[in-house]
Parts: sequence; C-alpha cells; structure tokens
Amino acid sequence: MAEKPDEFIQSFANGLRLICAYNSEHARMTLSEVAARCDMTRAMARRLLWTLEKLGYVENSGRLFYLKPKILELGYAYLSSQRLLTVAQPLLERLALRVQESCSMSVLDGPDIMYVLRIPTKRIMKVNLGVGTRLPAWPTSMGRILLGSLTEPELDIYLEQTTPQALTAHTVTDKAQLKQIIQSCSSQGWAIVNQELELGLCSVAVPLRNPQGKIIAAINIGTPSTETAIENFKSQYLSELQQTATEIMSLMSYQTY
Repeated sequence: MAEKPDEFIQSFANGLRLICAYNSEHARMTLSEVAARCDMTRAMARRLLWTLEKLGYVENSGRLFYLKPKILELGYAYLSSQRLLTVAQPLLERLALRVQESCSMSVLDGPDIMYVLRIPTKRIMKVNLGVGTRLPAWPTSMGRILLGSLTEPELDIYLEQTTPQALTAHTVTDKAQLKQIIQSCSSQGWAIVNQELELGLCSVAVPLRNPQGKIIAAINIGTPSTETAIENFKSQYLSELQQTATEIMSLMSYQTY
C-alpha cells in the first residue's frame, strides 16, 4: 500500500508508542516518566493515558500508571491470527519433551528478534523469556538465522545501523566477522551461539520457510553451556530441531503467505 502522509494518524501512533514504553523495568510509571520515555509533552501523555484508561487498557493508583490485563487483547489478535503458531506449538512441545530442553520460536522485528512461542523446561537465562520478549538479533542463534534471510545490501544496512557490544567475553562484535558468520549460518541452514548472549547459555537454531522458500521464523533449543556443548548440539539436538522444522513446514505447505 502506497504511503499517504495525510492518512497517517499521529495521535494513534503516539498511543501505540506509549503502550510499548512499558516493560518489566518500567511496569509502573508516573506521568512525567511516561512523557520522558515517549519523548512527548506531559499534556500529550496525560491525554493518551486518560484515553487508554477510559478504554480499560490502563489503570492508575494515584501517581503511578500501569497496563491492565485487557492490553493482552492486542497481542492475542496477532497470535490467534497466525496459523503458523497453532501448527508449531504442539510440535515444539513434543520436541521440548524429547530433548528435555527449552524450545522457542521467534520472528525478526526491526533490529530485534521477538519471541512468539516459548516452551520452557528450565530457566537458563537471567532474563525471564516469554512471548513478546525482544532480544538483539546479532548475538542470538535465531537472530542470525533470521538475519540470513536479508539480502546482502539489507544486511549491510542492518550492520551499519547496529552497534554490537561485548555482552560476554565470547561475544563477537566485529561487524565484518558478524557478516561472515551470518552468511555462513544462512548457507549451512543452522546457527549455534555459545555464551555470546549470556554466560552459561548455548543455543542452536534453524529456519522455518514458507512454500516459496522465504524464511518466516526461526526455532531453537537452548541449553546450559558445557565443554562439549557444540558437539552435543550437532550430534543430539540439531537433527531433532531440523526434523521438527520439516514437520512444521510440511503441515504449513498449503498455507498461502
């Protein structure tokens, strides 16, 4: 659809931006904090919060404003409309049961991956992962698979706009090396990341493709890192993950994207 500047509703965009300003570190905020995080005036933040409160999406307890459970309707509208998630969930649940490790699915959303399915068997990260969690794409196994779906010019732009930081002593931050790794993951069809995102965490990911061969999502298995983690992934987990991906794509083969 061609963009028409006169059809863009700025107030609606501001309301969505305000909702997205809430997260685990900012679950309850004052009016001033909301305005500052959204880079808007207090008057605008006040009007938006009042509107959202009237619609049942926001509550306040004196000075603090917080989201109400009704906000989940917005995310559920997406989740319930995606046949891929309906097909994939029971297969990922069976995979997690077989390998006794946590399994996830994510999609690329801007510079990040966003979790759209999560089957936890144990907590292996400091961050409490769940549906809707966002992580930077470049240091994650699923992210590297999803970035591999970009054209080379698109990947160059992504890396140009990204500032990789050393999250652990193992994190690859050199952009040329990252590009090479991402392209290698794309060629081989899988990605393994060992302690680059967080110490003690290792994960392997493979792509999910639509009938036209386009990568639409990635799935992974995450485990605690050990001295033999890479060898174990290749011998124990990679084939299981690839089999599950094949089953998901087979069931989705008649779906038109």
